[in-house]
Amino acid sequence: MNLTRPIIYTADICDAHPEARVCEIQFKNFAMREDFHGLAVTFSTFENNSGLREILIQGGAGKVLLVDGRASMRRALCGGNIAALAHEHGWAGLIFNGAIRDSHELILLDFGVKAVGVTAMRPRSEGVGRQDEPLSIGGIVIRPGEYVYADRDAVIVLPNAVHERGAKQ
Repeated sequence: MNLTRPIIYTADICDAHPEARVCEIQFKNFAMREDFHGLAVTFSTFENNSGLREILIQGGAGKVLLVDGRASMRRALCGGNIAALAHEHGWAGLIFNGAIRDSHELILLDFGVKAVGVTAMRPRSEGVGRQDEPLSIGGIVIRPGEYVYADRDAVIVLPNAVHERGAKQ
């Protein structure tokens, strides 16, 4: 595989940084990139994604949005339109502790999307999510502004970035 960007492996980071917190959820990959990393932006909700678009349009260069949907599989928190909006605004990736939909539309987007699974149901329209709160998912706490690394093996979190820019780890 010919890549023009370095791949940073979570296993290598865990070997070098045993303080890394490993999320116990086995997320599935839905977009083109299986590996991505960036500053954590957090959003907590349940079966609705009200407020998500406003976060995404603020721009996400160097950021990963983590959405805690309390692992609900009844309603999707993201579909093709939201994923395309995130991609358009430069987000490194999206991680959903919950369901997404329109997975066929995400396949060609060149960034990362991880979720617990899929459903066909759209999100509810009532309710409001909360941004920039610590999330407790998969046995770890993820705070806004911490650093998230994701690949095929895991999603891990550290207080700060620990990789060397441009170096393969």
